[in-house]
Amino acid sequence: MSFGKGSHLHLIDGSAFIFRAFHALPPLTRKSDGLPVGAVQGFCDMLRRYIAKDHGRDFPTHIAVIFDKGSHTFRNELYDQYKANRDEMPEDLRPQIPLTRRATEAFNIACKEIEGFEADDIIATLAVQARDAGGRVTIVSSDKDLMQLVGGGVEMFDAMKNRVIDAEGVVEKFGVGPERVVDVQALAGDSVDNVPGAPGIGIKTAALLINEFGSLEELLDRAEEVKQPKRRETLIEKRDQIELSKKLVQLDCDMDLPFTLEDLEARDPDPDTLLGFLAEMEFRSLSKRIAEALGEEAPVIPETAPQAADGEAEAEDQPDFADATYTAIRDADTLQVWIDRARERGYLAIDTETTGLNEMTADLVGVSLCIEAGEAAYLPLAHRGAADGDLFNSDELTEGQMDAGEALALLKPLLEDPSVMKIGQNMKYDAKILARNGIDIAPIDDTMLLSYALHGGLHGHGMDMLSERYLGHKPIPIKELIGSGKSQITFDRVEIDKAVRYAAEDADITLRLWKLLKPQLHRHHVTRVYERLERPLVPVLADMERAGIKVDRNTLSRMSGAFAQKMAALEEEIHELAGEKFNVGSPKQLGEILFDKMGLEGGKKGKTGAYATGADVLEDLATEHDLPARVLDWRQLSKLKSTYTDALQEHINPETGRVHTSYSIAGANTGRLASTDPNLQNIPVRSEEGRRIREAFVAEEGKVLVSLDYSQIELRILAHIAGIDALKEAFRDGQDIHAATASEMFNVPLDEMTPEVRRQAKAINFGVIYGISGFGLARNLRIPRAEAQGFIDRYFERFPGIRDYMNDTTAFAKEHKRVETLFGRVIHTPEISASGPRAGFARRAAINAPIQGTAADIIRRAMVRMPAAIADLPAQMLLQVHDELIFEVAEDAVDELIATAREVMEAAPHPVLTLDVPLVVDAGQGANWAEAH
Repeated sequence: MSFGKGSHLHLIDGSAFIFRAFHALPPLTRKSDGLPVGAVQGFCDMLRRYIAKDHGRDFPTHIAVIFDKGSHTFRNELYDQYKANRDEMPEDLRPQIPLTRRATEAFNIACKEIEGFEADDIIATLAVQARDAGGRVTIVSSDKDLMQLVGGGVEMFDAMKNRVIDAEGVVEKFGVGPERVVDVQALAGDSVDNVPGAPGIGIKTAALLINEFGSLEELLDRAEEVKQPKRRETLIEKRDQIELSKKLVQLDCDMDLPFTLEDLEARDPDPDTLLGFLAEMEFRSLSKRIAEALGEEAPVIPETAPQAADGEAEAEDQPDFADATYTAIRDADTLQVWIDRARERGYLAIDTETTGLNEMTADLVGVSLCIEAGEAAYLPLAHRGAADGDLFNSDELTEGQMDAGEALALLKPLLEDPSVMKIGQNMKYDAKILARNGIDIAPIDDTMLLSYALHGGLHGHGMDMLSERYLGHKPIPIKELIGSGKSQITFDRVEIDKAVRYAAEDADITLRLWKLLKPQLHRHHVTRVYERLERPLVPVLADMERAGIKVDRNTLSRMSGAFAQKMAALEEEIHELAGEKFNVGSPKQLGEILFDKMGLEGGKKGKTGAYATGADVLEDLATEHDLPARVLDWRQLSKLKSTYTDALQEHINPETGRVHTSYSIAGANTGRLASTDPNLQNIPVRSEEGRRIREAFVAEEGKVLVSLDYSQIELRILAHIAGIDALKEAFRDGQDIHAATASEMFNVPLDEMTPEVRRQAKAINFGVIYGISGFGLARNLRIPRAEAQGFIDRYFERFPGIRDYMNDTTAFAKEHKRVETLFGRVIHTPEISASGPRAGFARRAAINAPIQGTAADIIRRAMVRMPAAIADLPAQMLLQVHDELIFEVAEDAVDELIATAREVMEAAPHPVLTLDVPLVVDAGQGANWAEAH
């Protein structure tokens, strides 16, 4: 069919649409294997309108879906920073891109892309050709860059909003008609595509200038006539940059295309091809609708991994563990068979066996693989002993193992292949071990994180627990192989035959759990949490842990000595107050001094007959007596010395001179990261001594430590969630929030605020987030309980939305046995209806979880985006401590890092969440952590 008058061409911006569908529509995974397909479904649903012929719009005579191909275009030759700051494609979107091409072909619609050209340029050329031939054009997109084409028979259609964009719509968007859109864009620039534009001039100002002078060229030629000095100076000084920007935003409407308009003729789909593709994707509802439109019978798509009655998944059609086949891989030919099978299947479960649990020092002993439940293999690489069962503990490698270098060289392409999913349990550990052996494993799925996203707050997420709970199988205990105590051996000393049974079973369990848990993400509406907050964080944390942070041993040693002297002085003071010498570190002796000898009130004996002398007891007594206050000081110094200044020295890696902590992604129910071996997140910051410990964390020579910390993020989230207008206004105005709260509560003008009143407001602000009681606030402020309760009552009177939030959250938790963060993280609250002491704790946890969890989600999003943002800087993200990120950066790049990292952190909620208050990030720098914080 020739194209001419009466023809109607529909051009679908495929690249933009799938990105928009991905971010706007609910996530979806294919139930059989967990493949993300949500964007593909949205894409197919849009294409459905073009075969239904009853969608209320003119049916196209010609149609094509246009995609980008490649990332380098002629614009990169003009400006090498063009689109340089775009985020890397989300990992769960990447496998969906080729599926949209297949979908287009299945619908029998022309699918076009040209290497080195953007989809927008192809669309522009086709639109101009069609308009010149006398036809009409509908561009299916909401991309503002395409609005320059509107007019003369060309319109745009926003399929997501079901809205036509004509010339009036362009004026509404840009303030000018389509013919001047590029002029406005050249001035305003585009942060998304990194088009520089004219600094300080936005869309509105640009439109005013273009409307006043008629065109960009006229404006630049007459720039001296612009009245505002700053604008005038910018237009004159940045003329070359503005003219370059116009070239970047101007679409190429005269491409030499390898096809014609006639090649885009609309054709009916082949029912077998289309329905077969939809069945493969497991789009049940969509298949039924399209089959009905085609007058065909809908394909039968079997349900997989069905839902159990109690809401959990149940294993079906998986072979009994007793019938499982576990083998050893001892040669290259056998290994190649497993590699080929994994490539054919598109996924495999993997597990590494090592000589220890410290990823920085443990050696790789072997690798286990599983592709089919009930069939797994173990690849031994470094088992030692002249023969299995060697009694002389020889260091010689056991016979029957492949050369490690040869085996890893064969595995490397598979483990780095982006088309093959690698599945593990706690993949961060395996990733670090493999990275030390030259393999950057990706992409990954993690059964521990799948369980965490699904069942946070219900139970732990270790493999043994998950296996017993969901598979009904108790794994082989590691102690059966390596023993315990003084007789314990490392895994490389385990006989290979025994190692095969243990290691292969781990991989088998992991695959079974993955098949069971992955399909549950969509049913529980947590796919987005897993795909955007949990899984992409794994390589980020692995890199941070490998980098570590330098610690000065001499500084720690001096601190230990100083703490010991202070403790000795405190002991003397405590003995003098007690009137006798006793072991200050003995709770039993301390209790006798406090309650028997001194006769203080509140003494309670436990089952052992000794008095309770925990921190809560001493804090209550410290409001009235010096001795318990001094014991608290002594205990704090003792903990700092034993936990940090002494212990940190033992954690310094002898090869790197740095401390390498390990982060647990699935530790806290709220999404907060936990730090272990050593724990760097609980270093006290309220005491001078605690703050000084950070002086031992130092930058390498020629570098600086930079700290970026969210300012009062949980209070900002509370203001948003609870709708507290006074707090929101204070945050928007950049006020001192604690002073603003004090002013509201105590009717004290801001200019008359005293430090004491502000301190009380600060304690209440933070205490309320954690559901503090009058008793707890009295202890913190060391004031009478009645006075503290009065403060809290007055707080709720001034900010009633907080009480409403607490009540509503508690009611929701009791009804649904869960709460959620603003990003959709589910935190289960199984004890919310408990009685007794647990009831109060459960209620406080439920109230706090959405706030603390949202804050944790925000910093996770920032961490996931950070590596790409600072990739070109001589900088490394080293630590995360709750709301703070620590970087090490070259001295001459500090300002650039701060600007870049701050932008990433403050924009972290977008586009999923828009807060009613701004996020603010404080920055500091110094030779050590204390100076930077």
